[in-house]
Parts: sequence; structure tokens; C-alpha cells
Amino acid sequence: MDDNNNTAGLNAASQFDIQGEIVDAKRFGSGHINDTFCVSTNTEDGRSYLLQRINHHIFSNVDGLMNNTKIVLDHLKGKLAHLGEERVEKSTLTLIPTKEGKLYCKDEEGNYWRMFLLIEDTKSYDIVETTAQAYSGGQAFGEFQKQLSDLEAEKLVEILPNFHNIDFRLGNLRKAIEKDSVGRVKSVQDILDYIFDREERMRTILDMAQRGELPLRITHNDTKFNNVLLDQEDNVQCVIDLDTVMPGYVAYDFGDAIRTIINSAAEDEADKTKIVLNIPLFKAYAEGYLSEAKEFLTEAETASLLHGVFLLPYMQAVRFLTDYLEGDTYYKIHYPEHNLVRTNAQLKLVQELEKHESELVEILEQSVNA
Repeated sequence: MDDNNNTAGLNAASQFDIQGEIVDAKRFGSGHINDTFCVSTNTEDGRSYLLQRINHHIFSNVDGLMNNTKIVLDHLKGKLAHLGEERVEKSTLTLIPTKEGKLYCKDEEGNYWRMFLLIEDTKSYDIVETTAQAYSGGQAFGEFQKQLSDLEAEKLVEILPNFHNIDFRLGNLRKAIEKDSVGRVKSVQDILDYIFDREERMRTILDMAQRGELPLRITHNDTKFNNVLLDQEDNVQCVIDLDTVMPGYVAYDFGDAIRTIINSAAEDEADKTKIVLNIPLFKAYAEGYLSEAKEFLTEAETASLLHGVFLLPYMQAVRFLTDYLEGDTYYKIHYPEHNLVRTNAQLKLVQELEKHESELVEILEQSVNA
């Protein structure tokens, strides 16, 4: 870590109400959005903290972001209070206020900082490799939603408006087609036909919500496996990265988790023959998720889960293709056709899901009735 970052981290850390004196602040983890540092102190128990510089270009409403985080963490801690303080601190993130009692601080350069207690002796995985891990991931996010199911979604602000709104995403795609700023529309007409042929089906969750069939819940909205901390025996310990926690529909979380674990290939795999479904991981995640979530899910919400499984890779393809037609201004690319390759990979995943739909339906039904 360069000296400027180290100095900025140390200066920011000194603003927070922590125990002991700060010994060091070192870069920590592999997050792509926020810069994270591990702050060590000279306390007898060696207590350490996580200091994060919030990416306020993505999360422009820092007040709303931090208020959402506090509301959610206070609710989770209340649910677990009967387990005792030590267990609660291992099972949920703990916000550390500034010395002035605020949730974050702002430095002279306009950077925003927040701090959490570091949860020791945990690990996470970027890729799900076993059915046991998939089950744990499903269990973690199912329990997370269950614990928040009695917290009114309206208490939280929508941090990233229209994040999973397929109407919004398709609207952006149509604008990109109309503008055709880099002259690529003609070359992808077959892909556009495939996308728009499925538009009606992909609106199912929105349609159900508009009919009042789906309750608005508090959802995580970034259900990657590496946002679950496990203990040394791979048991679920804590769900992390709460930046995108906001009102939503449970199928979005379920669908995004499945999108990231069921694909046997990379998100930008150019050889589409390598993109096949890992059905055992789907089954394990669904079983883990529903072992917790079926306690609170309505019948309509359960029925919506598979729609989420189809929607999320489809929506990601729409986003990649939109960026491709706009000249690759949003996603980082490593070669000119990178976003197009990503688009095709996601749509191949949709095709594979369509081929195996009856099998997936049966797995979900069995998991609900288990």
C-alpha cells in the first residue's frame, strides 16, 4: 500500500471511537467498490477494526447508505441478543461510531470513511466448489432475509434506484439501440431478437408485484458467495457487505445467487460449449435457502423464485449489451468484443436454464416440502 493511502487510512481511523492506540492500518481484502483497511491496536485482546473508504461516486447518498446499515444491524442484533454479546459480535457486523457519535466521517479531500469491528477467525470463498458450501450460502441468505422479514422495508431508502428493475434496464437498451452511437446495432440483431422475445416472461416478478402478490422485503441485492463469512469448519457465521441492502423482492436475491454459482464457466467465457449448469449446486443452495426462508415466504414468493433464476442472467446480459452498444463506457473491458462475449455467455446460461426448467421446478418443490 502506498504512503498516501496509509496516511489517509491512519488519519481517518483516528476519528473513530476505538479501544487502545492505533498501531497500523493495512490494506485488507479484495473488494472492487470500497477501499478497505485493517486497523490494528495495542489493546490486550489485540482487537482490530475494518476501516472503509466509501465509494461515494457509486453510493452518492452516504447518509442513506449508513442509516440503512445501522437500521439493519440494530434489527439483526436485537434478533440475536439472547445469544449473548460475544456471539452477536461474531454473527453480525458491528458499526463503530466516530468520537462525535456519527456513523461516518469525511476527510479534507472529500472522502467518506466508516468503521466496523473486525470479525476474527473467519474465511470466505470467491467461488462455490462443493455442495456443502452451496448449502451454507443458501442458508446464510435465507436466514438473513428471515431475520429481516418483520422489519418494514419502507424504513430503508433505495440506495441504487431501479437496480433490479428490468423495465428500466430494457429502457436503457432501447435508448442505446435508437442512438447506435458506435454503429454496432446491426451486427447484434439476432441477440436483440432473442432478448425481446423473452421480455414478457422476464417482467413476471414486476407484474406479480404490481398486482400486489409480492410483498416488498428488505433484500441484500449482492448475494455473491464471498459476501458470506464462514467459520473454520465452513459453517455460516455472518452476511457482510450491506451497501446494497434496500427494499426489493426475495426472488432477486435468490436469482443472483444462483446466477453466480450454477454456471460452470466464467462470466466472460468465449466458448459457449463450456457453459453448462451445475445442478447439484443449484439443489444444495435451494435446500439451504428454503430450510430458513420457507418459514416466512408466501406461496407467491416461493413461486417467484424460479422467475428470479431466469431474470438475473437475462438482466445482466441486457446490461452488458447496452454497454457494448454505447461504446463500453461502464464495464471495464480487456478487448473490443469483451462486453459482447459477456452478453452471449449470460444468454447461453438462460438457454441452459430453459432446457432444464422442469428439473429445476421439481428441485424447488422438493426443497419447499422437505
